[in-house]
Amino acid sequence: MLKKGKLFLALLLTCFLLGNTFGSIAVNAAGNSASQAAQTVETMSKANEYKAFWFSYYDYDAYRAKYKKRNASTFKKYFRKVVKKGKSLGMNCIIVHVRPFGDAMYKSKYFPWSKCISGKQGKNPGFDPLKIMTSVAHANGMKIEAWINPYRVAAGSTNYSRLSSKNPARKWHNNKKTRRNVLAYRGSLYYNPAKAQVRELIVNGVKEIVQNYDVDGIHMDDYFYPTFNSSNVNSAFDAKEYKASTMGKHKNGIVAFRRQQVNALVKAIHSAVKATKPNVTFGISPAGNIDNLTSKYSYYVDINKWLNSHDYVDYICPQIYWGFKHPYAKFDRVTKRWMKAAKSKKVKVYIGIAVYRAGHNTGASSSERREWRSDANVLKKQVRYARKKGCDGFAFFDYQDLKSKTSARAVKNLKKVLKR
Repeated sequence: MLKKGKLFLALLLTCFLLGNTFGSIAVNAAGNSASQAAQTVETMSKANEYKAFWFSYYDYDAYRAKYKKRNASTFKKYFRKVVKKGKSLGMNCIIVHVRPFGDAMYKSKYFPWSKCISGKQGKNPGFDPLKIMTSVAHANGMKIEAWINPYRVAAGSTNYSRLSSKNPARKWHNNKKTRRNVLAYRGSLYYNPAKAQVRELIVNGVKEIVQNYDVDGIHMDDYFYPTFNSSNVNSAFDAKEYKASTMGKHKNGIVAFRRQQVNALVKAIHSAVKATKPNVTFGISPAGNIDNLTSKYSYYVDINKWLNSHDYVDYICPQIYWGFKHPYAKFDRVTKRWMKAAKSKKVKVYIGIAVYRAGHNTGASSSERREWRSDANVLKKQVRYARKKGCDGFAFFDYQDLKSKTSARAVKNLKKVLKR
């Protein structure tokens, strides 16, 4: 009787163990399937993810320095290498500077040829860079966006004679009736945001690009109003236009007035793009610190309105150019704030990342400088964190730094999370 009882218990224990084993197999199989499904979804989302890099005006300078013989053939050769580099890192879009200083990297009836491509403003380089760039990008399966600075005319100079005789800024300055369409402020020249003629010029310039070139998007960066201080915020720059407006009677109304001017331009550009080619996107890359954007002393962009409407932009790409160790603008904290601000999901959010800092001794504190200089995973970690918070993609500044020796280790690790 005792032996039979032991045998029974042994059989019972064996069944229990076998049950656990089969159960574990089933659970593990289900778990593996779920994991594989999650990886598939992640891979699909990354395949559709916006992964762009900026090609700045000084990248044209690099072309001019490299090739003594500058023509369509050598520029195409140069740009093919640019696209090839981007694709090798897993990028799928390039943002090319086409109007850095109220000029053009394309044949324009509104703006003079850029000195960045020909060496002298107004001088025809003998080929059309934007036409070549769109052709090369698309031939290699990469999207391309045309990047403009809306108001900047000249940096570090207020000498109108240095501008091309065909430059609308110079023409307006020479006419007393239109002289205030262009303003000199702290050693630089700007188009006056408060002038309807200025808005019309900028919008027409955008329409011209969309109509004549096969671009996938129009991209505008953070050069809006210059920075003021408490002593001149109500008297400098376009204060004369403000005082003459219906808003000019309200105390401190100049802040709302300036935001209104920028909003009017942005909305008009968006409408013009969609009316011309609905599939072309319009996005803006503002400064990364929301507090600076909402300040009464700078930028004057109505970021909250843009994020919660379909009428202004298709995407926002804040330039979050700080590390995780920044003393007050930590990358994770700033990114989280942007994603919270964009919770309506009406506008896509791409995160601008500072490749130019990687490997360099740069930052606002010793710990941040050490992070950028020594942490070869900093860019990779930023991408992973932003993905976790639900961003729609990234833009990396900029091409020169994606191929530099200083940032090479960080870029190599970045590639691992971009190209999958």
